[in-house]
Amino acid sequence: MGIYLNPNNIGFQKVLRSQIYVDKTGMIEKLNQIIGTNEPMICVSRPRRFGKSMAVNMLTAYYSRGCDSRKLFEGCAIRKSRNFDEYLNQYDVIQMDMQWMMGNAADAVRRNPSIHIIRYIQEQVLAELEQAFPDVQNLKAGSLSEAMVRINGNYGTQFVVLIDEWDTVFRNAKENQNLQKEYIEFLRGLFKGIAAERCIALAYITGILPIKKYGTESALNNFKEYTMVDPDYFAEYVGFTEREVRDLCQQYQMDFDEIKKWYDGYRFDKAGHIYSPRSVIEAMKRRKYGSYWTSTETYESLKNYIVMNFDGLKDAVKHLIAGKEMPINTAKFQNDMTSMNSRDDVLSLLIHLGYLGYDEKKDSVFIPNEEVKKEFGNAIEDTGWTELIHPGTSFRKGFCGYSVFAWKKFGQTGTDC
Repeated sequence: MGIYLNPNNIGFQKVLRSQIYVDKTGMIEKLNQIIGTNEPMICVSRPRRFGKSMAVNMLTAYYSRGCDSRKLFEGCAIRKSRNFDEYLNQYDVIQMDMQWMMGNAADAVRRNPSIHIIRYIQEQVLAELEQAFPDVQNLKAGSLSEAMVRINGNYGTQFVVLIDEWDTVFRNAKENQNLQKEYIEFLRGLFKGIAAERCIALAYITGILPIKKYGTESALNNFKEYTMVDPDYFAEYVGFTEREVRDLCQQYQMDFDEIKKWYDGYRFDKAGHIYSPRSVIEAMKRRKYGSYWTSTETYESLKNYIVMNFDGLKDAVKHLIAGKEMPINTAKFQNDMTSMNSRDDVLSLLIHLGYLGYDEKKDSVFIPNEEVKKEFGNAIEDTGWTELIHPGTSFRKGFCGYSVFAWKKFGQTGTDC
């Protein structure tokens, strides 16, 4: 049992002990259907506040040899699965929180500029592998993928690899192309070729962004991706479903229609309406409807993107604020935060960040709910777009003649007139 190799189940224990817990263990059954197959690698991307780390902690608790989680899953959906016992705590799990690991690596570099960041990250995991498999020679001499191949050769060991915040490099080191390329090569070594074929029973990576594209091809094209544009059969695990929210409203005596207005809006073909989970939980706990967005992210990030100088972007934002949907082509988006070449690239990024909802049938985007509308209002106040912040400006009939400023100040939504 270590930090990276075969962690314990404390992370998931804390989730279960929280005041509000919504059971998402049904996702494990979907992963059990692909574990040990020739397509065992998936990337599930979703915005902040949508339970990415919770999912990784849940999977660690279920698969890791470093704990006994049978009692933890009593009463959960996965307990009813016919293959619950087959995979429970049966794998050597490597869990990496890339945001935390990159932060530690950056601190090490500040102390010693000669340290190589990607190598430093690998060495942290290799040290635990060396301790757990002392009979395997030279584990620390090569890469993480090489060490896994050696362990597999000696023991036949297969790993479950879980990476949280996989896209940290692309978000926090946006301009560092060299680091990004080194990081992608590290992931390729880990998830492609001999290491992947022999050693990995399941790989689950999650972050905000889909996997980086180079041209039209994914950098890790053997991963199946489930995103805010196309979550497919993982849709119900992106956030809270309408049924789950209705149950919470009944339990906490909250007005469902108000909760719907504030936090609904992420709709998918295979799940219907999906709600922002962190915000719903905060509203229930505090018995108060309002915006909890800025507790995890400031509106500055939104402002920086909507003021980009692309033809049609400003008009698109106007239409979105007025409650309209806008057509979009998401296919050319390169899945990073710097390769912006058009209005559609910016709007695509805002889908993945959770600032826009997406209708896959109509290929259109929209502001999903009242909470996110307020973030747009905050962002636009600082843009210098005077036609949007002067009182009396109206974007469409029925908007009561209020500007964004007045709408935010007086709580108007355009539908309450």
